[in-house]
Amino acid sequence: MQYPFEIQGIAGCQLHPGGGTESFLRGALGGLDFVSLKNYSCVPAPEGGSRAQRICELTSQYKGIRDIGEKLLFETCPRYLLGVLDAGKTELQRKVKPEAWLSTAPRPGPGRLLLVCHVSGFYPKPVWVMWMRGEQEQQGTQRDDVLPHADGTWYLRVTLDVAAREAAGLSCRVRHSSLGGQDMVLYWGNPISVGLISLAIIVPLLILLIGLSCGFLRRWSYQSIS
Repeated sequence: MQYPFEIQGIAGCQLHPGGGTESFLRGALGGLDFVSLKNYSCVPAPEGGSRAQRICELTSQYKGIRDIGEKLLFETCPRYLLGVLDAGKTELQRKVKPEAWLSTAPRPGPGRLLLVCHVSGFYPKPVWVMWMRGEQEQQGTQRDDVLPHADGTWYLRVTLDVAAREAAGLSCRVRHSSLGGQDMVLYWGNPISVGLISLAIIVPLLILLIGLSCGFLRRWSYQSIS
């Protein structure tokens, strides 16, 4: 072999979705595949030629080295991987509901609005946020990068540039695994619900009735004393 030469290698284990683990080892020489490990056996790569075959023959002769390598790959690595996953299971299963609010950014132009939907404090990271009109997604929706908070939760800002006269009826919809399949919907302009309208009517009436009752009782008490 001519000097200098470059050797590259990767070894480890991975967890399959079904739950089983798989160990692997691959080596390269000069940027080309050289040898790999398959079913506890060294397999020369076609690109390695006779040198790769020779390396596999040599490794088979050194049983002590082979046993150490196999123990690390097929016993130690999977046991360590499963231990890390078990220790981090609570963190992996952690779910935090997002908070969301709407605002406007500086106007992008005369007669236009830049609507902003803020989604903050959610975990895990994957989240779907979209400006909507009814059930129709607004294709002009712009999504910023998802940014981290110091506590490990995430923040996202989603914007929509619209004509000011077209802002009415828009909403921001948020989907996240912590919401249990129930979308969070924020309406632009915060339209008053029927319940709030009823409350706005009932509360003044109650205050009026209480005031009249107190006046009647005071007058009745004064007449009784007289």
